Amino acid sequence: MVQSQGLQELTIGKLAAAGGVGVETIRFYQRKGLLATPKRLEGVRRYGGEDVRRLLFIKQAQAAGFTLEEIGQLLALDAGHNRSAARELAKKKLEQLDARIGELNRAREALRKLVSECAEDKTGPCPILASFGI
Repeated sequence: MVQSQGLQELTIGKLAAAGGVGVETIRFYQRKGLLATPKRLEGVRRYGGEDVRRLLFIKQAQAAGFTLEEIGQLLALDAGHNRSAARELAKKKLEQLDARIGELNRAREALRKLVSECAEDKTGPCPILASFGI
């Protein structure tokens, strides 16, 4: 769809569809400064390949765990081709993700233990409910 259309020929709806998001998401990204808001031509804003590229970049960066603020920083770096700064942001994000994964692994193990202790054939208060203060 996008490739067959010429430069600056996508409406906001087609841009949203190309990125797998809703129109309101496009507008939200525009308000956040992540996507440009083009001028109206004959009453309609037109978007092009660069807009699609940025939108897909935003989605991929979100999937990698970056916040919208961090994505804005990455987009600014992209314009300047600043590899070292982009690498540092990515390394910091990896450290944050590793810490979060550690937290989630500990939570999973604690919950596994509680599930095991709350076996159906046991009597008395449920350890799961007791651990949550119920």
